[in-house]
Amino acid sequence: MELVFYEEKFLELVADYVLTEEQLNYTDTPQACVEKQKMDSTRHSILAMENNQLVTFFTLHEKDGVKPYSKNSAAILLRAFSTDFRHVGQGYAQKSLNLLPTFVKAHFPNVNEIVLAVNATNGAAQHLYKKCGFVDEGVRTMGKKGELLIMSLHL
Repeated sequence: MELVFYEEKFLELVADYVLTEEQLNYTDTPQACVEKQKMDSTRHSILAMENNQLVTFFTLHEKDGVKPYSKNSAAILLRAFSTDFRHVGQGYAQKSLNLLPTFVKAHFPNVNEIVLAVNATNGAAQHLYKKCGFVDEGVRTMGKKGELLIMSLHL
């Protein structure tokens, strides 16, 4: 598996990405994230590719994107993390999160922390993030769909 920045050549893969209604309760579609990236240079759409297939997707959001969740100016926000429904349960989410620290260090050398906000009701995601080294430091905030736990991975 490799993590790559979104490019126009991946447009069809992003368009074919499948999320269920349940997944959409917790995350945005890759198509919406790519559109937001076009308007905001601090957003970076990242594709986790396995055998030329897009299996996992997320956005890394710099600067103002992380401010609602962290006072650390050297942090980056992981947002809109998802796995294509057709690939759920195959370990791709964990693989991509395990590759993330090296990817961030290589492409964002000034970043020393990855921050994410996860819905309090999304126990499966919380478990995955903890398994991949993210720590719940007790910070909570309200999101559009309820309480969010703020988790951090210090690099």
